[in-house]
Amino acid sequence: MSVPHRSSPHTIVVGAGLAGLACALDLCRAGQRVTLFEASDAAGGRMRTDRKDGFQLDRGFQVFNTFYPQVKRRMDLRGLRLRPFTPGLLAHMPAGAQRLTDPTRRPREAGNLLPGRALSARDLAVIGTLAARDAVLPVRAITCGTDRSTNVALARSGLSQRAVNNLLRPFLAGVFLEEDLETSARFFHLVLRSMARGTLCLPSGGIGAAPAQLTQGLPTGTLRFETPVAEVTETGVLLSDGREEPAASVVVATDTQTAARLLPGLEVPDGRTVTTYYHATDTPPPTGPILLTDSTLTILNTCVLSEVAPAYAPPGASLISTSVLGGDPPGREDAVRHRLANLYETDTSLWQRIATYTIDGALPMMRPPWPLSRTTRYAHGQYVCGDYRATGSVQGALASGTRAAREVLVDAAQVVTR
Repeated sequence: MSVPHRSSPHTIVVGAGLAGLACALDLCRAGQRVTLFEASDAAGGRMRTDRKDGFQLDRGFQVFNTFYPQVKRRMDLRGLRLRPFTPGLLAHMPAGAQRLTDPTRRPREAGNLLPGRALSARDLAVIGTLAARDAVLPVRAITCGTDRSTNVALARSGLSQRAVNNLLRPFLAGVFLEEDLETSARFFHLVLRSMARGTLCLPSGGIGAAPAQLTQGLPTGTLRFETPVAEVTETGVLLSDGREEPAASVVVATDTQTAARLLPGLEVPDGRTVTTYYHATDTPPPTGPILLTDSTLTILNTCVLSEVAPAYAPPGASLISTSVLGGDPPGREDAVRHRLANLYETDTSLWQRIATYTIDGALPMMRPPWPLSRTTRYAHGQYVCGDYRATGSVQGALASGTRAAREVLVDAAQVVTR
């Protein structure tokens, strides 16, 4: 058995997204020598924030949930200066817009939930029961048992098709990035649990502030930007510039396409594609910091981000985020702008298009039965982690990276004791 030279890293982690950062942090804290290679110029992977003309532009619309166990364990929430969304939705249904907020957090707005306004008394009772059940039951009660699609689970819950099509499907399409609700019901219940128990927010400095905070815990010199890896070898990695970097262990924590290239034969799920349009206006629509959904599914959701976190726009301007399924073919932005005029009941013709982000593989397709966690071991000394190895969420990415570090350490300890 060959042993790497002491000057070489004991473990190489490829990719400084959330999974790679979590893995590298845990290995460093366990006393391992680690090098984290990142192909781009900053950490975060899909969780990045760009800045343009005074606007903060997340790479696709994202929210930050304070309930996730890995978030609470790893992050200084106060340091992120979190700004909350209104706990609820402005749901645009065939009968008109309905403002539906959590009555436990906004009791003064509970009147909007009176039976007949948006939902029947039965549908309100079913939704309330689902949310309460998922909020109080142990996670094991949610994750065990037969998995099925969210669509089947909602039908079996007793919800009417009207409630599903007008409220749940439009909202969940923005969560799952698919409108058929074929996503695992296990994941749906975990999402419902996290929303019932946590707060949806945005960091004042953009969603990229979260991974940036994690990088601060890494020892100096651990993280190397603009250093793409061309190949994972039996003894380490080969960098794109031709240099070989030896390591006892290599953890691939990249997107699925890169992981499949670096680890031939690795099975990865297909991904969901989403496009987010950013528009600016001088006068914000009077909705406040709430998420809008669209029962026609012309759009997934839209929100005045600068009403949630004012730093997202420069003084005197407002920033509106709107997401749609798929890419950005010619003419689509015009259709989106037209729909936004109806949803916000305002003239959008003068809104300035600031940026467009199309994110391929924004989420993994999580069809049932979907394992909520799986081993990160790929081959001897080689590991793979990412949200597609757990759940398509911040929690999933961090948990997968955590598991990778744990398995690396267990395997290393076994080698030492032989």
